[in-house]
Amino acid sequence: MSRYSPRELLAGYDSKSLSIATIASHSALDVFDGAKDEGFKTIAVCQKGREKPYLRFRRVVDVPIVLERFADVAKPENVEFLRRSNAIFVPNRSFSVYVGYDAIEGSFPVPVFGNRFLLRYEERVGEKNYYRILDEAGVRRPKTFSSPDEVDRPVMVKMPHARKRVERGFFIAIDRDDFWKKFRKLVADGVVREDDLPKASIEELVIGAHFNVNFFASVAKKEVELISIDRRIQTNLDGFLRLPAGVQMELSNYIDVEMIEIGHEMATIRESMLEKLFEVADRFVEACKKIEPPGVIGPFTLQLFVTSNMDVVVFDVAFRIGGGTNVHMGVGGQYSKLYFGKPISMGRRIAVEVRECAELGCLEDVVT
Repeated sequence: MSRYSPRELLAGYDSKSLSIATIASHSALDVFDGAKDEGFKTIAVCQKGREKPYLRFRRVVDVPIVLERFADVAKPENVEFLRRSNAIFVPNRSFSVYVGYDAIEGSFPVPVFGNRFLLRYEERVGEKNYYRILDEAGVRRPKTFSSPDEVDRPVMVKMPHARKRVERGFFIAIDRDDFWKKFRKLVADGVVREDDLPKASIEELVIGAHFNVNFFASVAKKEVELISIDRRIQTNLDGFLRLPAGVQMELSNYIDVEMIEIGHEMATIRESMLEKLFEVADRFVEACKKIEPPGVIGPFTLQLFVTSNMDVVVFDVAFRIGGGTNVHMGVGGQYSKLYFGKPISMGRRIAVEVRECAELGCLEDVVT
C-alpha cells in the first residue's frame, strides 16, 4: 500500500493556525484539554448518540462534528473540512476500532500525529502484531499457546466478546481441561462465541503488580520520556474483588467475572524499577524503527507486570495515547514534572510537541 507523504499531507497547511482533532471517545478529553492549554483550536469528531459530553465541556471543544458513525470521518467531505481547518489528527483506540486500519492507512489523507502504520500492531493475531515487536526488542512477554490443547499451565485467554464486539472476553484457566470447561460455559452464557476461538490469544498467566506506563517518544527533544503511570479498573472484576472471600466462592459458579476496562487510577512505581522501565522502552522504540519505520512517534503505553523477582513482563501495548490518561487530565502526569517543572498530562504533552515542531520546522517528522 502506498503511503501518504507527510509533506503532501501538510501541503497548504498554515502552521500558525493548526487545530487538534480526534475521535470523541477514549482519551479525547485529555487531548482536547491539553490542546487548549497550548492555545490550539480543537475539533471533536462525535458519533450521534455519544456527543453529549463533548457538547457540555464547551471550554475544551471548539468545533464538535456529529456524524452518524465515527467511520464517516474518512468520507471526502469530512476529510476536506479537517484539512481546511489545518487539523492534526491524534489517534486513539476508538479511531482504530471504529474507523479501521485499512481506512486509516489508505483512505484518510489528513496528517495523523504519530505513526498510523503502527496502530495495526496492537492486535495479537496476523502478521503485524505486538508480540513480534516485543520479541524483536528482547522484551519479556507472556508465553503464548497456539492451541488450547497445548496448554500446560495457568493461562489468561483473550478473545472477542460475544455481545460487546469492541471489547474482549477474558477468562483464566488452570490447565487444558479447565480451559474447555470454562470456554463452553462462557459460550453457553453468551459471553464469547465458539467461532471466535481461532481469534483467541492464549497467554501464560503471569502473577505480578500491573502498571500502565505511559511514555512519549519526542522528535523535538530526541528522547524517550516517562510521563505517567496508571492502573486499570475493570468491571465486573472490581466489584467481585470487593466482596468477602467466602461470598466470592459462593458466587463463582453463578457469575462470569469479566475484565472490561471501565476506569483508571493513578499509580507510581518504586524508583529502583525506573532503570528497567527506561531500558525496556528504549529497546521497544528501537525495535519499532526497524519493523515499521519511522517507528514510534509521540505517546505509547506499555502495560506490564512486575513479578516477585522484579522482572518486567509486558502483556499489552498501545502505539498511541493510552486509555488511562484522562486520570491525569487537569492534574498532570507524576513524572512529567521532572522534565517540565510542572505536571502536564499526555494530552498536553502531545500539544507541546505539535507546537514545538511547528515552530522548529519539524512538523513533517511527527505526522504520517
